[in-house]
Amino acid sequence: MSSSLRTGVLRIEGASDPVAGVLPILRGITPVAVESDALDEEMRRNLGYGNPSALIPYTRQGEYDRVRGERELPSVVLENEHLTATFLPGYGGRLWSLVHRPTGRELLHRNAILQPANLALRDAWLAGGVEWNFGTTGHWPLTCEPLHAIRATAPDGTPVLRMYEFERLRRMVVQIDAWLPPGSPALYVHVSLHNRNAEETPVYWWSNIAVPETAHTRVVAPADRAFQFDYVSEMKHVEFPVLDGADRSYSGRVSRAADYFFDTPAAQRRWIASLDETGSGLVQTSTDRLRGRKLFCWGTASGGKHWQEWLSGPEGNYLEIQAGLARTQLEHLPMPAGETWSWVEAYGMLAADPAAVHGSWDEAREAAGAALEALVPSSALEQALEWAAGFEETSESLSAGSGWGALEIGVGELDPLPGLPFGALGSLQQPWAQLASTGRLPVSDPPAAPIAGPRWREALEKSADDWHAFYHLGLLRLADGEQDAALDAFRSSVRQLATPWALRALAFLATSVDEAADLMEQAHQLRPDLRELTFEVLDALLAAGRPAQALALIEALSDVDRAHGRIRLSEANAAHAGGDDERARRLLAEGIHVDNVREGEFSLDALWLAVHPGTPVPAEYDFRMTDC
Repeated sequence: MSSSLRTGVLRIEGASDPVAGVLPILRGITPVAVESDALDEEMRRNLGYGNPSALIPYTRQGEYDRVRGERELPSVVLENEHLTATFLPGYGGRLWSLVHRPTGRELLHRNAILQPANLALRDAWLAGGVEWNFGTTGHWPLTCEPLHAIRATAPDGTPVLRMYEFERLRRMVVQIDAWLPPGSPALYVHVSLHNRNAEETPVYWWSNIAVPETAHTRVVAPADRAFQFDYVSEMKHVEFPVLDGADRSYSGRVSRAADYFFDTPAAQRRWIASLDETGSGLVQTSTDRLRGRKLFCWGTASGGKHWQEWLSGPEGNYLEIQAGLARTQLEHLPMPAGETWSWVEAYGMLAADPAAVHGSWDEAREAAGAALEALVPSSALEQALEWAAGFEETSESLSAGSGWGALEIGVGELDPLPGLPFGALGSLQQPWAQLASTGRLPVSDPPAAPIAGPRWREALEKSADDWHAFYHLGLLRLADGEQDAALDAFRSSVRQLATPWALRALAFLATSVDEAADLMEQAHQLRPDLRELTFEVLDALLAAGRPAQALALIEALSDVDRAHGRIRLSEANAAHAGGDDERARRLLAEGIHVDNVREGEFSLDALWLAVHPGTPVPAEYDFRMTDC
């Protein structure tokens, strides 16, 4: 059978697509604390490097629900006699399914539902398959956005799926080429990161691979130490797999959610596998640039089980094996200006002696490593890396991404890259194209979509003389880490016209919780119908110790807004803070359904314990990722 590429439709029970808001994400990434003796000089440098001061230009994707119906999602399918790989270009290019054709076995955790949940940098995220993460620490901003996709061709005629986009936080182009050579037992994925910036840029990449989990699943990698992060303490350098008397390579037997970043010796081949009781399962390997490997598990405590059901339904137990540029996901690497970094990954079904796989750790590693070399020799990856340079694009478009790359090319900020057509501008880019051509940013309310980059800041520094231009200038200064200069711009915007957009930004930069609450109240009065702003003003009032004001604001909202789960949670918290625990208990009894409860958020379980002391947290309110 020859290799084929076809478009198709994935039918699935799913919620509606998340909707992007208008409020830019003003916070940045906070470095995670680690034990000093767990670090070498390289890791210490990487941990303190590259964390963005704000996630501008992105806005949140927090508007979605949990009402599911039949969805039809455009897909692209690669197939040969061994594997069928299904990709979703509309969801960050995610590899949704990888089926081993001779056995009919699904190698990935193929989610039975399409359900956004609040785990990504912008909120909305999906569980399942293989997610490509680029930019900064966390699930990347484009995880629920479409990528450009075209058909390309290998020198021997093998069809190639090429997906790519201009990532706006790092202002770099990410390119993903996937193909299934005839007769190959592995899917190949060639990733290129193109830094066309004039300066060194921090980079981050992790391929996030979800696979089925049972009590018998064992994750194997060529390391005997790991960096452990368990969400409640500092990262530690530990022996692996046995820690505190438990074998952590069997994640389905571990109670607490945790990350284990394998400390793989430099001379070892890079790979990780998730193998069942028969000694078979998915293996991922790569050329050496993709250095890191990781195991993540939700844990078997009630909170971890609830999270898996929340994301994947009642039969959706899974774990994650991951691969990244650095040794941990808490690091960024410095990428010189003008460079391109590339590597090849391979995914396939590994089968090894089950007695060895489930024997000692040394036996498991040796058996899996030998089976991998037979399946995908190291030399095959190096050949694929060379081969990928000869891929040629065709004119067949498979998916349309954003117009941001076209804008940057059109104004001369991004050199066109061979084989990566970025199409035309969309409506979001038009105001910025007008600024580039006329020197003036047209005024609009709500504001134009945020942007980032030195060219745009320079243009606004020269031309800002109205509230809209000053507001965007403030955002660009904030993105550059210049808080005082940003404050001046936002104040200038408000002097021109008091808008909820600049008032909110001033609240973010306020020096006290009272000042922030006052500014957020003013912003809300100007746009009481904007729900994402309502969430923030309620948080600000509660942080300032003003529960009565929060309740008064809630009682003035429409019935639809008052029924929203996030606002009902704020109402219950305000009632508790004001001493009315009976009202909080009543709301909990009626049901508080927060569709976008955040990973690591303790709000629902903390509220329950506060108003029902000594009473176990009901499963529907338990999202704790630690032992209960």
